[in-house]
Amino acid sequence: MLMEISVTEQRYQAVLAVLGGVAVTAVASRFGVGRQSVHRLLARYEAGGLEGLADRSHRPDSCPHQMDARVEAQVLEWRRRHPGWGPRRLVHEAERAGLTPLPSRSGIYRALVRAGLIEEMPRRRRDEKWRRWERGSPMELWQMDVVGGIGLADGGELKALTGIDDHSRFCVSAALMPRATARPVCAALTAALERHGIPEEILTDNGKVFTGRFHVKDVEVLFDKICRENGITHRLTAPYSPTTTGKVERFHRSLRLEFLAGRVFASLGQAQDELDAWVHSYNHERPHQGIAMATPAQRFNATTQPAATARPVITIPGRPAAAARGGQWVTRRVGANGVICVAHQQVSVGKHRGGEIVDVHLDGQLLQAWHGNELLKTITRDNTREVRKKNAAVTR
Repeated sequence: MLMEISVTEQRYQAVLAVLGGVAVTAVASRFGVGRQSVHRLLARYEAGGLEGLADRSHRPDSCPHQMDARVEAQVLEWRRRHPGWGPRRLVHEAERAGLTPLPSRSGIYRALVRAGLIEEMPRRRRDEKWRRWERGSPMELWQMDVVGGIGLADGGELKALTGIDDHSRFCVSAALMPRATARPVCAALTAALERHGIPEEILTDNGKVFTGRFHVKDVEVLFDKICRENGITHRLTAPYSPTTTGKVERFHRSLRLEFLAGRVFASLGQAQDELDAWVHSYNHERPHQGIAMATPAQRFNATTQPAATARPVITIPGRPAAAARGGQWVTRRVGANGVICVAHQQVSVGKHRGGEIVDVHLDGQLLQAWHGNELLKTITRDNTREVRKKNAAVTR
């Protein structure tokens, strides 16, 4: 009959065999171990008897790289106060606070797992199909979108026009409104332009408040008109492509986790005041992982012009302010050949402007073509025929 004996009993039998006169080499061969192991068992038996042959802990007497208890306690306290802070943010805060020895990111991760504050998960592999891109300097591109889910105590819901500078992640707009219709959205855009200046481009999705691309007729909405009159190139994402505006979508995630988190507000005014305070902290205090743990304000202010007087004139909506005087105004869409036609008179404004909408100012014998606040051409009229007011925004 076969019986299974414990490891400790096998060790005891090996010791008894040696003590009974059997050679160490023979005992080692019999139990399938080395001679050094048999000698260690004899030493342990002599020092501690039968208990000395029991399994021992393999934990080292000291671990120089183990996180200091004082540092670990501070890290766990930060995590308790700020549940949204992950290991990378906690390393940054530890460095700012001057904690020594400075813990590593993986060390903080293991401390959070030990404390049960996060669940241990396998590392997620980055999708190779994603392509990350970033503009080279501030004010080259703004990403803008409308987000909802901001609750009021009376059961209502607010919307917000949000905008992020692509290079710096600086929040240029976070304006609340009861409904995201053309007027409040464009008023928020106007305020952002007056506060921060005119970007070269604005990237949005295909929402109806941003573009007339999917209307019954291809019309120019107010948002597009403001962009055109201020020389801003309005770019649209492909349909069903939210990752194209990934930076502003990531801002929405931070907004929901760090600011909203299921909160409701008594009024629009209270919500806007608290949101403004959070945005100030987001821009000037909160480090951003995507820009090497710098704050958005550090990147945004590093190369942008601080002087507001250097910014272009903003007209929302209306004609170019530099030519706001008497006379007649009409609009024309530039043909593919770069020519517009006013009162049977052809005026070339350049092939590169094909498809764009320009404003034409007629005052006496003078004809001026404007694109936003840029004067394209001034010529003398060659006739006095009636000028027809065409709807240039409609594709004919």
